[in-house]
Order: sequence, then C-alpha cells, then structure tokens
Amino acid sequence: MKRALVCGAGGFIGGHLVKRLKREGYFVRGVDIKEHEYAVSQADDFIKGDLRDPLFCDKITKDMKFDELYQLAADMGGAGYIFTGDHDSAVMHNSATINLNMAEVSRLNGITKIFYSSSACIYPERIQKDANNPGLKEEDAYPAGPDSEYGWEKLFSERLFMAYSRNYGIEVHIARFHNIFGPEGTWNGGREKAPAAMCRKVAEAAEGGKMDIWGDGEQTRTFLYVDDCLEGIRRLMESKFAGPVNIGSDELISINNLAKMAMQIAGKNVELNHIPGPLGVRGRCSDNTLIQEKLGWRPSSKLIDGMTVTYKWIAAQVEKAKK
Repeated sequence: MKRALVCGAGGFIGGHLVKRLKREGYFVRGVDIKEHEYAVSQADDFIKGDLRDPLFCDKITKDMKFDELYQLAADMGGAGYIFTGDHDSAVMHNSATINLNMAEVSRLNGITKIFYSSSACIYPERIQKDANNPGLKEEDAYPAGPDSEYGWEKLFSERLFMAYSRNYGIEVHIARFHNIFGPEGTWNGGREKAPAAMCRKVAEAAEGGKMDIWGDGEQTRTFLYVDDCLEGIRRLMESKFAGPVNIGSDELISINNLAKMAMQIAGKNVELNHIPGPLGVRGRCSDNTLIQEKLGWRPSSKLIDGMTVTYKWIAAQVEKAKK
C-alpha cells in the first residue's frame, strides 16, 4: 500500500484529493491548521498543526515513510482576499514558509516524490489585459510579472521545488491551477472564489432582487470542476513529466455570464448591480496544448455541469445558515 501525505487536507481541493487517493487504495495522512469545514476527512490519519513551524513539519514526516507528498497548503482566497492588498504580507510569509519547510523536511526525511500546486496567478499581468484572452501557455510565465503578491510567491515556490529536484534528486511535479471549483469549498466570508460567490448570491437573492458584481462584469476567466483537477493531478504524478503545466478549462466566460448561469440553474431572475471592487486581470484562459501533448489528456468537463452540482450544494448551505 502506497502512503501519501496531503498538506492542506482541511481545504477544498485537499479534502477532495484525500477521497480520491483513498479510492485508489492509498494510506493517506492529512495535515492542516484546521479540520475540514464541510466534510469529515477520509484520511487514515489527520494531524492538526501549523506547517509554518519547522519542528511540526519534521515531526509529521519523520515517523512514517511516505511515497508521495502533495503540497497544497497555502494562505489564499478569491479576489476579495488576494487583490485588495490588505493581506499581501501574510500571503507571502505564510505560504513561502510552508513551502520552504516542506521542501527541506522532504530532503531530510526521505520523501522522494512531490506534487506542488501552483497557480495561474503566476502569469504576467501585461498579457491578461484583453477579456478575449487567447490562452496562457506555460512558457508565458517569463519574463515574470504577476498581478499579485500571491502570484509572486507561487512563482518563487515553483522555482524552490525545482531547485530541490535538481540538487537532491527529488521527483517533483508542478501544476498551475486555473480557478478550481466545486462543492465542499469556501462559499462565504470573503475568501470564496467567483463560482461559489455567484452561486451564493443567487441563492440568497429574492426573485427579481439584486446581486452585486464587482466592476463591469465583463472580465473573463475559465473555471475547472474539481474532479477534472484531481484527474490531472493524478495523471501528472504518474507521468515522467515534471511541469509546470496548466490544469484548467479553456471554456472562457465573463463574470456576468457566470452569474446568469447560476440564475439559469436556480430558475431565478436577479438583477446585476455593478459596484467597485477588486478585479484582478481582465482576461485569463488556460491553454491546454502542453498537458494534451505530455499526458495525452486534457480537462473536458462542462462548466454548466460543475456549476449545477456546486449551486445545489451552496443553496443547501444557504438554507442551513438561515436556521
């Protein structure tokens, strides 16, 4: 039985990854500063602790031999958290410290295979000013110029793990996630991402009521359902390709149309009320040429299908919160 250590197992993608690895027959140790908010972890062993503490990181990797490390733990959130600038120092310090710690204890304690979750936020702001973004290729990362400190930290940590791979022979695989969404994720409180926010706002609004949209709503993104993300992670880890590689959809949609999609699913008409707010880049789309070439696979789920599942889950959370 293979053993996997999942850092960030109390989070959205980490929680789903634990379930996936368990279905594949792994022994899984999950680690996070908090327990999962919306589901009981399926990890064989869940340890609560602070990955910014090097002694804690040493402890969780020393008592057992792990075949694979999945490093998803980070200080992050949606546009309302990342793009205001209010959390820049915490985002950079917390995430960089976690990655420095986990890279070093992997070297010290014999973990020889690592997955690192990077982000589309590493791509330069200068090539994402058009809402009709043709797609970001992996090679576009340099010359560097991310639009946020979150993106700069992710780019630094890509290089960190690649350096450990070169210097210490650790097998590293890096994916750049493009807006992963689905049920059992943050849906309120300011750290939620756009699909969850749109679903929540529609679920909370009365028929014919209003919902706030930051900016003119014509900014565009691609959003990938979590099951496709997990498939990409596992295929990448089983391959000989290190990456970095995009794991994202190429189904581009505006925020206005994402809101309308949530309304369509709900069977509800809500007026869009455009207000000032943090926006990020104007247009971001995943180019999936490289993942197709290297893994013989590319994400294929339709946004409407993932949004339907996600809306139903979030609508249930909204109803539960009312009671």
